[in-house]
Formats: sequence, structure tokens, C-alpha cells
Amino acid sequence: MHTLVIGGGVIGMTTAWHLAKSGHQVTLIERQSGPALETSFANAGMLSTGYSTPWAAPGVPRKALGWLLSRHAPLRFRPTFDWQQYQWMWQMWRQCSVADYKRNKSRLLQLALYSQDRMQVLDSELGLNYEQRQLGTLQLFRSQKQWLQAQQDCDILDHYGIPYRSLSARELVEAEPGLASGGERTLPYCGGLQITNDSTGDCYQFTRKLSDACEKLGVEMRYGHQIEGMSVANGKVNTIQFRGPDNEIMTMWPDAVVIAAGSLSRKLMKKSLGINLPTYPVKGYSLTLDVDDEAGAPQSTLMDETFKVAVTRFDNRIRVGGIAELSGYSSGLRQSAIDTLRKVGNDMFPTATNWQTGKAWTGLRPMTPDSTPIIGPSDIEGLYLNTGHGSLGWTLACGSAQLLTDTINGQSTALNPDGYALSRFGRPMVSGVTYRPLQV
Repeated sequence: MHTLVIGGGVIGMTTAWHLAKSGHQVTLIERQSGPALETSFANAGMLSTGYSTPWAAPGVPRKALGWLLSRHAPLRFRPTFDWQQYQWMWQMWRQCSVADYKRNKSRLLQLALYSQDRMQVLDSELGLNYEQRQLGTLQLFRSQKQWLQAQQDCDILDHYGIPYRSLSARELVEAEPGLASGGERTLPYCGGLQITNDSTGDCYQFTRKLSDACEKLGVEMRYGHQIEGMSVANGKVNTIQFRGPDNEIMTMWPDAVVIAAGSLSRKLMKKSLGINLPTYPVKGYSLTLDVDDEAGAPQSTLMDETFKVAVTRFDNRIRVGGIAELSGYSSGLRQSAIDTLRKVGNDMFPTATNWQTGKAWTGLRPMTPDSTPIIGPSDIEGLYLNTGHGSLGWTLACGSAQLLTDTINGQSTALNPDGYALSRFGRPMVSGVTYRPLQV
């Protein structure tokens, strides 16, 4: 079976790997000159199973009004002339009830746990080095109110057997000694929650090295190629037209097509097939800096719950990432966002690096209104989707790829596919697959 995967980020590459391992003849098309050069290039570096949480949550609509006036707001809105921006925001607000939040968080945690398991299998087989660490994620709270709200999520962590520790301000410093750097100062955090089994690493390095492993499996990589159109015949995907680096138009007749093109998935589906996916690009920012003071540097990932900014340690680098900006497909850097990253990094680890240096970056994260990805068949036979992972792309990548591979192959799946299907947004879909409950 010849399967075409569109997209060479971490979602597309893990999809290509799992399909090839199951016996597919795989071709991967990526518009950039190599793998992981867009959203997967400089993300926060978190494999945050226990921190898999929907953006749509109780209280967010009220908080968003205050964020509109805040220079350091974690969620920022830049109006565009795209009506789908407003439609997506309205759909997200509707997902902010307690019931919807619990359902969506449960789906994310199930997929994240499954993905963690699949990632361990892949790591064991390939032995990739991507500056990974398995020292957990530490959520930091600036107020007792935040700390108490976080305790409400502990019930669902207990339900899925995800280990964690509640930490006092003193215990934060024991877990991350670098927080005590900077001489006599008052730590701006009153406590935290440590998700002990979470991991970190460089997503770009992971994806690039996985692409090499894919090629050894026989996956054909076509970098610098851009999709020009898709045709459908008798309700089934028929031909794919794409343009090569020399502007030559080529045609392919695959048996199946997987759309894993991140934020461009919506544009591609709309342009080629007239289908509006319920996803929208949410811009994220990051800043990567060299470690200057080892004793004052982080050891793993820390998340500031007020600003929704993560500080992650690689071998000799620190990456600060976060912020959700609704500004269409703009990739421009806003100085106020970079200032927020620098502020949070300096609040945590003032001596770790020169916070006025570093390389700034933005990426467009494909987000659904309920923060849960779309994985599975579309309404068109032979056309499949693996998109909408938001800020959890790497965390959910391997599980999403395995779930989709099993679906395409007509095999039983570890998770109920309906929770990740396009049909949950009101579109008809016939999957014809069974599932076996995930044991956790």
C-alpha cells in the first residue's frame, strides 16, 4: 500500500515511521528544505504527559478579558479579517465548561500516556540522542489560589496513575537548586506541582534523526516540494499534484493520503477540497540561550502558571517558550512577547544566562477548539488527518501516529478513535474500527 504523508514536522515524521514499520510504502512531502523547520523547530522541548491540559478551561473567558490589557498576557488576540478566527474563538469559549474541560483533559491524558509508551518503544529501538532528560515537569504557582486550583486536577492524575508531588516553596529549591541563585531575593513562587515522569529534549534533533531512520526503512523523502492540488473521484482521493524545487509540476496516485501539515492543514484542505477544518494557527514564541552559570541553571522543565511560559534545559542551552497569540498566519516577532519570556526566565534563574541575549523564534501551532487533535479518516475515502495537536505536538506524536496507523490498517486501536475523530465537530464519518481499552 502506497501512502503519502504531507508534512515533515514531528507529527508527519512519526506518522511516516509507524506506517513504514507496519509495511506501507511511504512517501513524505515537505515544502521546506528539510525536516522540522517550522513548528517543530524550536518549541519548548517538553514531553509533558502529566501536563497535557486543554487551553479551553473554566475561568479562561473571564481571564481573557483581563489579559487584553496586560503586557505580559499568556493569551493574546490580534484581530484579522478572517471570519474563521472569530468562529474558532467562539467554539473554544463553548468548550470552557467544567464538563467539557474534564472530558477533553481525559482524552488528552489517555493519548499522552499512550504516546509516552510508544515513544519509549521507539527510543528503545533506535537509541536516538536528542539531548533528552527524564527529570519531570515542575509547575510553579505565584499564588495560593493557583496552587489550590491545581489540586483539583490531581484527581484525574490519580485516576490515570500519573505520579506527582506537591511542593512547598522550600521544596521547590530542593527540586531545582538553581531557583536559589541570584543572592538574597524573594522567590516569586509559593509552591508547585512536580509531574515526575515527564521528559524534555530537542524536538528538532529528534525529528531530524527520526527522518534518517525513516529513510533507512525505505521512506521516500521529497523536501522542497509543495502540494498544488488534490482530486477526488467517486468519493475517493485520486491524484495529488505537487511542485518540485525546479517548479516542475508532478502527479502522484497514492492509495492513501495523510494530512499532517500542521497549521497549513486547514489551508490545504480548503484550497484543494473545499473542506473547512476546525483548526486555527496559534502562534507560540521561544528564546534559546547558552548556559553561563551551571549552578544557577535549570535541570529540567519548569512552567510558570501565571504566564504559561516554560523554561527547559538542554545540554548546554536553555529554551524559554510559551504564549498563545491569535494573529492568523503571521510569523512576525513581537517584542512584548519576547520581553515576557525574558522576564519569566530571569524570575526563575537570574544568573543562568544573559537574558538579554538569545535567539528568538515563532511557530504556528495548529489548535482545535477543544485542544484535542484530529486523528483518523476524513469524509473522503483514503484521505486521513493527523493534525490539531496545538502545543502538545511532540508529547502526543507517537501515540497519534500509532493510533492512525492502526486505523488505516483496519486493526483494533488502543484508544477509542471517536474521541479524536473529525466527526466530533459534527461531520459524518465511518471508521469501521474497533478499539481495546488502554491499560494504565
